[in-house]
Amino acid sequence: MDTGGETAQHDVVLSFVGTQAKVQKSGMVFPQNLPERSWEQIGANLRELVNSSAWWLADWLIFGEATYGWRRYKEAIERTGLDYQTLRNYAWVARRFEHDRRRDGLSFAHHAEVARLSPPEQDYWLRKAEQQKWSRNELRRALRASLAAQSSDAAAIPVDGDGEERAASDPAQPAAAGRGRRKVTTLTIELSADQLEHYSKAAAAHGLPVGEWVTQVLATADRHTAESGTA
Repeated sequence: MDTGGETAQHDVVLSFVGTQAKVQKSGMVFPQNLPERSWEQIGANLRELVNSSAWWLADWLIFGEATYGWRRYKEAIERTGLDYQTLRNYAWVARRFEHDRRRDGLSFAHHAEVARLSPPEQDYWLRKAEQQKWSRNELRRALRASLAAQSSDAAAIPVDGDGEERAASDPAQPAAAGRGRRKVTTLTIELSADQLEHYSKAAAAHGLPVGEWVTQVLATADRHTAESGTA
């Protein structure tokens, strides 16, 4: 019986675990005199193995699809006996990150958390997670908090169905509700990861979300332009 595949798999596991534990297909056996430090290191290495295997599987799937076509790709997934949707998700995340943008210091799950963002935003959040040593859950909370702050900024300016900004409701000043109405325009600005990080730090120094800070900077520049024009 050809056991070349099992031997290769065993060698890969040994490269992470070492020879102190006996590695079997159905488990791992440890010597009674295994030092605690060695036990800790094996656990850390196994974590890296699990994280790397997600990338390996994803790249394997992508290669199969590109080289042998969609039909062979589906057959390969079926022959592994692994969950189809999970593997498809792995491949989707991997396609969002070229090899040189993947961070070895972070898990596959970290990358999955920011996969839906634009590349500059991905790089910004991953760099921040690496610097702050965030877990996947800590990155998720920070990202959700940022998105919630941006949503609240947008919700703070009520907009009519015709796209015009409405003045905030104030029973004491009903006559003012109709004044100062203006068209609201959405402006999209493309930033590099470094620019996004720089502006985010500047906004944080003023206690503002980056979207609100940019709006204030533009408003200030507009006032200065108007003042210089009337001087």
